[in-house]
Amino acid sequence: MKKQITSNDAPAPIGPYSQAIQTGGIMFVSGQIPMNALTGEIITDNIELATHLVMENLRAILKEAGMNFGNVVKSSIFLKDMNDFTTVNEIYGGYFNGKTPPPARETVQVARLPKDVQVEISVIAVK
Repeated sequence: MKKQITSNDAPAPIGPYSQAIQTGGIMFVSGQIPMNALTGEIITDNIELATHLVMENLRAILKEAGMNFGNVVKSSIFLKDMNDFTTVNEIYGGYFNGKTPPPARETVQVARLPKDVQVEISVIAVK
């Protein structure tokens, strides 16, 4: 059985998908972009602010399901420009406290992302 997870503190989906779906103890969180849930503002020109906002959107969805970044077992990072890798990697890493092993991950450069953002991140978490 699958359960839809929705947080008002993360942006509403911009297409026919859920913020997250939980089945059993596994939750699949859709890719989050740097969109402010309250204002709808999208950050497209500052990779540092964009990455923090993406991670905060992910945090809000994890929290809605009673989880946190320690529950994340897999993540996928999509970058508009691989030259941003070091910056994104440093900010991303700061959200994992070191008490548990960091998740498995891939990071890829893509031609284009929704709303022309610089970064999108999705995660899989286990309770």
